[in-house]
Amino acid sequence: MVEKPCGLLTVATARERSRTLYAVLFDYVKRKRPPEKIFIVHRLDRDASGLLVFAKTESAKHHLQQQFKSHSAARKYVAVVAGRLRKDRETIQSFLAENAAHRAYSVNDSRKGKLAVTHLRVLKRSSQTTLIEVRLESGRKHQIRVHLAEHGHPILGDKTYGSRMNPIRRLALHACSLSLKHPRTGRPLQFESSCPGVFLA
Repeated sequence: MVEKPCGLLTVATARERSRTLYAVLFDYVKRKRPPEKIFIVHRLDRDASGLLVFAKTESAKHHLQQQFKSHSAARKYVAVVAGRLRKDRETIQSFLAENAAHRAYSVNDSRKGKLAVTHLRVLKRSSQTTLIEVRLESGRKHQIRVHLAEHGHPILGDKTYGSRMNPIRRLALHACSLSLKHPRTGRPLQFESSCPGVFLA
């Protein structure tokens, strides 16, 4: 279990091969004696921060990915969005598709997109922003970012999805909680990461 900093890719892309979280971890485990391996289970956007789990065996990778696929692995995020959310709790649901520019968006036709369900809970309101907790039932690409932007409350710093505010000079999205079962023993595991102080400020 690791805490990814903001601005670091999880895995390599065509443009960036070396400066990734996977590369850092791979270099770390290969220096062990005997050398170990590392396997990618899931990802976080480059500009988001927070908890990520990696596997040390292929078997563990499959077990953990199955938990994400079946939604038995529970994930929570904190985010700061533009504007004041009126309701203390609400759920956003849509079918998400992706265009040629790799940007996600909601569609009405279930045959053209994948179901995405996002639960929101307000933690704190200010005059221009709202601090929220986000819980996912599904894990689609850019799900939280798209749902909040289409709801009229883009995440601070999310220029891709229409945010015009960036007072903290980063995407205000942090993976703060991850619950899953140990892939070998089946024991429930709970990991927490504190909300970044700049979000609270």
